[in-house]
Amino acid sequence: MNDAQWRALQEFKTDFKSQVSAWQAQIEEAGLLDQLQSLQKRAADRDGVPLYSLDTPLVYNSALDDIQKTDDIRIILIGDNPGKDEQLARNRRYLVGQSGKIADGFFRKNPELNIDFRKNVLILNKTPLHTAKTKELALIIKEGNPLFAEIIEESQIRLARATVRLHRALYEADDTGNPCKLWLIGYAELRERGLFSVYRDALNAAYAECSARAAPAPISVSAPSERKSGCASQVFVYQHFSMNRFLIDLKERSHSSLSLAENIEHVGRAHRKDILGW
Repeated sequence: MNDAQWRALQEFKTDFKSQVSAWQAQIEEAGLLDQLQSLQKRAADRDGVPLYSLDTPLVYNSALDDIQKTDDIRIILIGDNPGKDEQLARNRRYLVGQSGKIADGFFRKNPELNIDFRKNVLILNKTPLHTAKTKELALIIKEGNPLFAEIIEESQIRLARATVRLHRALYEADDTGNPCKLWLIGYAELRERGLFSVYRDALNAAYAECSARAAPAPISVSAPSERKSGCASQVFVYQHFSMNRFLIDLKERSHSSLSLAENIEHVGRAHRKDILGW
């Protein structure tokens, strides 16, 4: 990373870490930590998740602290929320469970992409609040204290906006000719009335603003067709790596006339149109 990109990443990381701590403090000061953990355990038990140690109700991705200025961030990858492996005290890192292993394996098996999943991919989530399975956030929202729902919503909005700012900074400061891409992974809950529709809307609005600033003439930030300029052109949407859905979808949608990299972008743009509208 060059100086401008490194500064942008440091600002993002500092704000992200501070905000996760602030949400945790809100819950603790309200005397609701036990309730949250009880709901997280109940939801996992209801879904038949084997018993596991619940260590971190809200998870900051500590892998961000390992990134060095000499590292080259090629992809910002947005998952859903931290699962049971991600929240363990020995980890506190995103995508280290089975889905992360599938993703890592995909890039290892395709060296022509020139991507090391653990060095060139910056992994974020739509919310830092842990559940063993993403759908269990619905139980937290429905049965928990209203503060939990507020934090889940606020975290989606803040992270979407902050992530777009980071992506824009990395894109605009690029001096390699290979600008950073953003992969939005797991789109089922991004649809209308989905758990992450709030994140989708905040992301859409933030990229619309970026495109408006990048355009040579003023455009309406509400016009989806205009969101293809600047960093928005490097946004792609995919199915999740879990259950091999990413790989199955890529195989089904690939064209023999295209390279792997071209097929990946082809699929990502098609899903972006479907989910984000541009």
